[in-house]
Amino acid sequence: MNSKKHIILFDGECNFCSFWVKYVVKRDAKDVFRFTSLQSEKGQELLDKHKVNPVIDSIVLIEEDTVYIKSTAAFRILKTLGGFRSVFYGLIVIPSFIRDFWYDLIAKYRYQWFGKNDCEFIPNSNMKNKFL
Repeated sequence: MNSKKHIILFDGECNFCSFWVKYVVKRDAKDVFRFTSLQSEKGQELLDKHKVNPVIDSIVLIEEDTVYIKSTAAFRILKTLGGFRSVFYGLIVIPSFIRDFWYDLIAKYRYQWFGKNDCEFIPNSNMKNKFL
């Protein structure tokens, strides 16, 4: 794997999203990923640089100069983490409009089901080096 870091932009106010960030950080044995919230100044800069709609509220994965969103981003992250999680990448053969339908359904209700932070996600001291 090259030394370039993959950047994950996430909804920093979403408890479900914050859970998954912690999940990825804990399992990122190859130190591949860096994180920033969509709401942050850095997140907005990256969205602008890569010409992604700044009102997006789903996960965004930037690998080099390629941007992935929603279910494609999630599956690519799992693949990169490796191990048993990488088998889920096989679901990428399902057309994105079907995968993203389910992704969008969960995203639509994520605040109701998992709650919302009043402020942006703040990494603890063990995670600080993983954030932009």
